[in-house]
This record gives sequence, C-alpha cells and structure tokens, in this order.
Amino acid sequence: MRTDGTFIGIEVDDEALAAEPRLAGHLSQVCPVDIYREAGDGKLEIVARNVDECVLCRLCLDIAQLDVGEDTVRVIKLYDGGATLE
Repeated sequence: MRTDGTFIGIEVDDEALAAEPRLAGHLSQVCPVDIYREAGDGKLEIVARNVDECVLCRLCLDIAQLDVGEDTVRVIKLYDGGATLE
C-alpha cells in the first residue's frame, strides 16, 4: 500500500501487514501526526490528508522494524528525488 502527498510518500508492505496484524495498531499509536489509522476490522489505513504532515521522526520505521523487519514501512521524500528516510 502506498499513499503520496505533495512532499512525502508512505509505503507499507502488504505482506508484512498480513503476517503481523498488530502492526496496524502499533503504527496508529506511535505516529504523532496521525498518518496511520487502524480501521474497525483491524486493517491499516493511511490517512492521505495527513501524509504531508510527516515530521520525519522515524517512529513508524522503528516500530515496524521491531514488529516485522526492516523496510516494512518506507517514508519517501518526494521533494528529495524519492530518497527514503533512513
């Protein structure tokens, strides 16, 4: 799943979400600008209107790495030629 704003793109590995259902809740809890939302059915939603509010804090990358592994969540800096937040 990927959602792009004007400056930021957010990509979450669908297979990782299926493998670790708690990831949706964890992402929605850690994001300070509410980019992630856990739907009523437990699935993850990316709140498109909040994507460009990303403050590049890395909390979503860190929790996803703990839950599943590296590269589960990618924050793409569209303003920087598509570079990813490391």
